[in-house]
Formats: sequence, C-alpha cells, structure tokens
Amino acid sequence: MLVLPAELTLQQATACLAMLLQSLRAGAQAQVVVDASALVQFDSSALAVLLACRRESLAAGKTFVVRGLSPKLLQLAGLYGVTELLAEAH
Repeated sequence: MLVLPAELTLQQATACLAMLLQSLRAGAQAQVVVDASALVQFDSSALAVLLACRRESLAAGKTFVVRGLSPKLLQLAGLYGVTELLAEAH
C-alpha cells in the first residue's frame, strides 16, 4: 500500500511522486492501493500526483485504487472533472 503524507502541495509534489512511483514499480502486486486518509493539507498538486500514479499503474497492467479520500479532496477532484478516475472501490 502506498501512503500519502499529511501535506501534499506543490512544494512536496515532485519528491512525493518520485517516492510513490519507486514503490509502485518495485511492488509485484496486481493492484496498487493508495491510502489518502492522512492527507489534510493539499492543493491541486495532490490530484496530479494521484493521477500520475494511476497512469503508471495502468501502464504496468495494474489496477489502481485510492482509499480514504477526504470530502475536500473529492470536491477538488470534482472541480477538475477527475472524480471517476479516483473513485474508491466499494
């Protein structure tokens, strides 16, 4: 499971994405799960990081799931029209 930090803004996005992609590529699981429950301070960079992880996962033939999306992050995703891409599996 990949875990997002408590803060993910433009300042942290590049380093966070590099760390997540490294973990994603090293994992042998068929499903990539990202835990966003710790994320409390973020901007649209958080969406960019999640979408980049999704692209990488799908390119590697893996499924992609985000768990623990906050209502605020879901609202932001809605503004950008990407809610369906990050929808939590039930």
